[in-house]
Amino acid sequence: MSRYSLEEFVKQTVQQEKGEGLFELETPRLLEINLNGQIWAKSGAMVSYRGNIKYEREGILEHGLGKMFKKALTGEGTSLMKATGNGKLYVADQGKKISILNLQGESIFVNGNDLLAFEPSINWDIKLMRKIAGMMSGGLFNVRLEGHGMIAITSHYEPLTLLVTPDNPVFTDPNATVAWSGTLSPEFVTDISFKTFLGRGSGESIQMKFSGNGFVVVQPYEEVYYSQQQS
Repeated sequence: MSRYSLEEFVKQTVQQEKGEGLFELETPRLLEINLNGQIWAKSGAMVSYRGNIKYEREGILEHGLGKMFKKALTGEGTSLMKATGNGKLYVADQGKKISILNLQGESIFVNGNDLLAFEPSINWDIKLMRKIAGMMSGGLFNVRLEGHGMIAITSHYEPLTLLVTPDNPVFTDPNATVAWSGTLSPEFVTDISFKTFLGRGSGESIQMKFSGNGFVVVQPYEEVYYSQQQS
């Protein structure tokens, strides 16, 4: 087989049956969902599917009035789609790296922009970071997920997890913060002098401070949120 031939390309990139269950990383940036029932995924994340799968956008009252009002406050935030049926569903988000987490009763906060998919058995709620809403254009929002089941999150490049202890708090850039353990409640702090170091001429440098026991996940990239771009 000649190098760079079409046959060789197909051989190198063909979909593999790994038998890993509901969520399977087909590549580091492409998630295969072996669907037999229902799943929630980020709207627009579907890149391909095979089988008998029906798609519905999240209904305005699908998750109750409370969540509808929260979504309105966050400027829509992450809209979800519900996939139902049997087959293989492939989802991705702008080539971001995908991490699969199997929650065993734990809880985790995920930046709303970094949530890719989760099982219906997971309880979730939108949390708007109100204290930061006036500081950053559009504010930031996150999703609290809890229960038993699989979730998939995304990050630009490889994520780094930092452990938080009572005697060693962690400070992060909000735009580079992907997720944190459900045991933590971040504070927002400003550092006027730090902005000059960053070369940002206006506004204060806003940081998230994590104290207590838990972890925080960051990415080597500062996300530019849709709500900010539109303001």
